[in-house]
Amino acid sequence: MGHSLQNIIILALITLVLGGCASEGRHLKQSHSDPQQLPPPESLEESVKAQKLWQVFQRYQGTPYQYGGTSSSGFDCSGFILTAYQEGLGKQLPRTTSQMLAHGDVVHPSELEPGDVVFFRIDGKDQHAGIYIGDGRFIHASSSVGVTQSNLNGYYWAGRLSKARRFARN
Repeated sequence: MGHSLQNIIILALITLVLGGCASEGRHLKQSHSDPQQLPPPESLEESVKAQKLWQVFQRYQGTPYQYGGTSSSGFDCSGFILTAYQEGLGKQLPRTTSQMLAHGDVVHPSELEPGDVVFFRIDGKDQHAGIYIGDGRFIHASSSVGVTQSNLNGYYWAGRLSKARRFARN
């Protein structure tokens, strides 16, 4: 088998395993080169909201991905956001990424603040979401590593940020 045919097969397989958050009915599979043990963002010192969300993240870091999950036994991306907002900020958010996109205040990606919900376009659809925590980083439930933090400019996420919503003003 030639190298170009192997590359096509590999790309086809990668395309098959890439998908979306559970709220869209498909799983998101990706590998992360972002280290999970990054120090807390500097924004924590400036934002009470970021501190509260970071505490929830630390409680659940490494919790496995579970389609439809909303608890410490497993989360999908929107389930983690829902739980983080409930436990950290005492706020109730819509359950699915589609519902989250339909609510909240529109925020331009260049104007992100800690606590904003960020959405990522994968295969032409807004299928994955996380919570911006500051310093170019976000926390989320990844299907490949569970609850983790990633960099918006990391190799997988760069260029995929499509929208953001702000739900809590406090």
